[in-house]
Amino acid sequence: QVQLVESGGGLVQAGDSLRLSCTASGFTFSSRAMGWFRQAPGKEREFVAAISWIGGNTIYDNSVKGRFTISRDNAKKTLYLQMNSLKPEDTAVYYCAAAAAQYGSVRYSSSAYDYWGQGTQVTVSS
Repeated sequence: QVQLVESGGGLVQAGDSLRLSCTASGFTFSSRAMGWFRQAPGKEREFVAAISWIGGNTIYDNSVKGRFTISRDNAKKTLYLQMNSLKPEDTAVYYCAAAAAQYGSVRYSSSAYDYWGQGTQVTVSS
C-alpha cells in the first residue's frame, strides 16, 4: 500500500521557519522524482518545488526561490522542505507527491505525479 505522510506543519509568524517532512512507503522512493505542492483556500493547487530521484537536480517556483529548500534522504525514504523567511502568502496546505515515472526528470506539472500525501497545514500570521 502506497503511503506518503507529511508532517511538520503549524502556525508560525512571518519571518519564521518550518521544516516539512514526507515519509514514503509502499513504492520505490529512491527511483522517483518528488515534489511539494500547496493549495491555499479558494485557490488551485500550485507547484512549490521538486527534486530528482537521486537528489542532484532541484527546481522551485519563483515565489519560494531563495527561501525554500527541497531535499531528500533516500535511505530514510523521506522528503523534506525547509521553509525560511515565511510570509503570510505561504499559508496553505502543503502536499508531497511522487512522480509517476521512474528515473524521470523533475517536473512542474501536477499531472506528472501519481502518488499524493494527505497534506499538512502551514499558517503564517503577519
